[in-house]
Amino acid sequence: MPSATITARTARSPLRPLHSLLLSFPVALFPCAFLTDVTYLKTSQIQWTNFSAWLIVGALIPGGLALLWDLLALWRGRAARRPRRLASPLLLAAAWIAGLLNAFQHSHDGWASVGMPGLVLSAVSAALALAAGWTAWSRSGDTAVGAVR
Repeated sequence: MPSATITARTARSPLRPLHSLLLSFPVALFPCAFLTDVTYLKTSQIQWTNFSAWLIVGALIPGGLALLWDLLALWRGRAARRPRRLASPLLLAAAWIAGLLNAFQHSHDGWASVGMPGLVLSAVSAALALAAGWTAWSRSGDTAVGAVR
């Protein structure tokens, strides 16, 4: 007979899928911005820097909302009870800051918009966003309340 598990997050937070949706934007768009930076450095087609800038902004806006969501959860005391739950908000905050610095770097004109600083910032923000997404996903099953048999 199969068993069903009821999680505390599902019982307490019906808006959790919205947070996951917001978090998916930086997880997807920061690595894409890194790939467009690499493509620009290989081809020197200026449009790739525009794509990168758009992808970075597209990641920053919903990523900032997801970060705000995490900060409100911390303020309400949900995540503070378990130190392991602090990893995802801290990684997301670091990715957002690196992405913001990357957006400033990409606002320069011509070759200076990407170069080595832009590529490094894109790689850092992509790696941090992927790590934040991974830790948020991996903690989704750790709040089991009980099992129905």
